[in-house]
Amino acid sequence: MTTINLNTVRLTIENRVETELINSPPVTVIFNNMPFKPDIDKNFVQCLVDFGQTEYSAFNTNTVNGTIIFNIFTKSGVGSGSNLIIGKRIRDLFNKVTVSDVIFNAPNGPTLLQSTAPEGYFQSIISVDFEIYETI
Repeated sequence: MTTINLNTVRLTIENRVETELINSPPVTVIFNNMPFKPDIDKNFVQCLVDFGQTEYSAFNTNTVNGTIIFNIFTKSGVGSGSNLIIGKRIRDLFNKVTVSDVIFNAPNGPTLLQSTAPEGYFQSIISVDFEIYETI
């Protein structure tokens, strides 16, 4: 029986995001349960991995579904350009690819938000659905 280690899946996603966003220009990446105090002059991306429902198949295969939510925060008052550039980098990273048996679907977004949390930033959101198959 092959079972999915959800921490391995999470690490696969997080390592892929960190590796891309450490490149020029570097962008800070924040993951779940990380202490972080934003600096209003610095761009950052919050990456949230959510595992959804498992579908059971009659053919001894389970499908684990999930979604990655990327909250992209850039400096307010200078337009959407840098926010959309970061969004494109994330979209290109996950657009219909398979990495370590994790199948990523086409990203949704970036969707620009009118009000942000924390305040003082320009914010957009990208979501990417993914799935993993396990044989039991």
